[in-house]
Amino acid sequence: MVASVTTAAQLMVKCLENEGVSVVFGIPGEENIRFIQALAGSDIRYVLTRHEQAAAFMAEMYGRVTGRAAVVSTTLGPGAINMQLGVADATTNSTPMVAISAQVGQDRQYKESHQYVDLVRMFAPITRWADGVPTARAIPEMFRKAFKLAETERPAAVYLAVPEHLDADGADYSDLAPLPRNVVRAEAPAPGQIARAAEILRAAQRPVVLAGHGAARNDATAALVRFSDELSVPVANTFHGKGVMPDDHPNSIGTMGFMRHDYVNFGFDDADVVLAVGYELQEFDPVQINPNADKKIIHVHRFPAEVDMHYSVDVGIIGDISAAMHALTEAMAGHRFAGNANAPGCHLLAEEFARGQQDSRFPLAPQRVVADIRAALGRSDVVLVDTGATKMWMARLYPTYERNTCLISNGLSTMAFALPGAMGVKLARPQAKVLAVVGDGAFLMNSQEIETAVRERIPLVVLIWEDGGYGLIEWKMDLELGDHYYVRFGNPDVVSYAESFGAKGYRINSADELLPTLRAALDGDGVSLISCPVDYSENLRLTDRLGHLDGTL
Repeated sequence: MVASVTTAAQLMVKCLENEGVSVVFGIPGEENIRFIQALAGSDIRYVLTRHEQAAAFMAEMYGRVTGRAAVVSTTLGPGAINMQLGVADATTNSTPMVAISAQVGQDRQYKESHQYVDLVRMFAPITRWADGVPTARAIPEMFRKAFKLAETERPAAVYLAVPEHLDADGADYSDLAPLPRNVVRAEAPAPGQIARAAEILRAAQRPVVLAGHGAARNDATAALVRFSDELSVPVANTFHGKGVMPDDHPNSIGTMGFMRHDYVNFGFDDADVVLAVGYELQEFDPVQINPNADKKIIHVHRFPAEVDMHYSVDVGIIGDISAAMHALTEAMAGHRFAGNANAPGCHLLAEEFARGQQDSRFPLAPQRVVADIRAALGRSDVVLVDTGATKMWMARLYPTYERNTCLISNGLSTMAFALPGAMGVKLARPQAKVLAVVGDGAFLMNSQEIETAVRERIPLVVLIWEDGGYGLIEWKMDLELGDHYYVRFGNPDVVSYAESFGAKGYRINSADELLPTLRAALDGDGVSLISCPVDYSENLRLTDRLGHLDGTL
């Protein structure tokens, strides 16, 4: 009887299984064929994609909604370089990811060699940790370290390069085993910091809460709602924090981060204390909430605040976010800020949404598209919103009721993540309906992944806001230059394009067609694309209206 052999490739797969990995996204290469073979012999699902960038976005969004690092795997050289955008997006969006690529053997890394570039040095600036695996015996420790660093607050991407000679190593490593998972976190906030924060709040007249990505990652909804209810404090979300404070809660004042002084800003204009809960500076520039650097800042997070002139922290509470908010609520027992919860400007957002529901123009007003998307999706369904003018309209206007149900890239603000990312979300949350909202500019950047979704039987819907241009850039040019240049393009016949992949295609021809089409597509069990013409003349009307309101409330 021949004893079983554990090769280096098989050991890597055992380490992934030990970490709870259920899916790997990627494209194989010549230099990692035995790793792919080992995956095929495991219970891990391998999703073959059409581009490495898209594979990284799938892994990122899978990790975004699960909180566990997903894996993207590519070949060396160009394959690894292709996935860098998704890796950088994960890091800047504080999302756990483990990126693994092949690399040339160590016998070629010291000289000019076919397909060799120093990938570790290339990935280092866009990951928490990047390294090459020097020997098979290092695999258990390095894979455990990779997942530990990826998933520890602040989450990020990590990168491992596996030389081709390790992939081909047929030696027996059955004496090695994956290391046990261990997650060590500081949970309890320091009582002294809670007391200091409570002292600042007792002296305040008009405090406001800003709930960011960290609050969403740490599932702090219950603690936020309790604090807001008991003290009567308004709460705003960042783009990444959408839903952590339900938008139908009476103390919710909307989403912060639009490029101009929006309705939500009015809730911060007269505030004297900002309680930033899980906010991270990459989400948006703090000058928007503290332009004169005169407000007191209480920072609540699992890690210390970044340094910024407009985010000078008076008290930092480091630890479990929910525990900190509950402790602060208890420290403030009996104190209420009378009449403070309904911040100025709240009704304006609701009125704009209501007008959009009734707007029957064609091409459709962005407000109407947002309203119909909200009507078509349930509270726990997920919409991914791509970067562009689509993001601005959806982020500020789309009511969100649960965390991680409106997913936006606002760290790197990457175009073209939503379509492939929707596949990662659907695999992570198969019971939810999943909608990718993309502009026509972003759509063609990763539209090849329609074939992946059809082949892998991953049901989802893609709604394309069609205007024949890069709408957000045109908006910015028109605002600041008075004209726009090199932003217009043509589009394919989306219905025929979808059908050529085996998906369903729909074209919206009137405003009243969108909602029933969305519902029919979302109720289906396949892949659907909907082309919806949008009237982006509303962009300048919005910024003009906000400009007139600025400072008047």
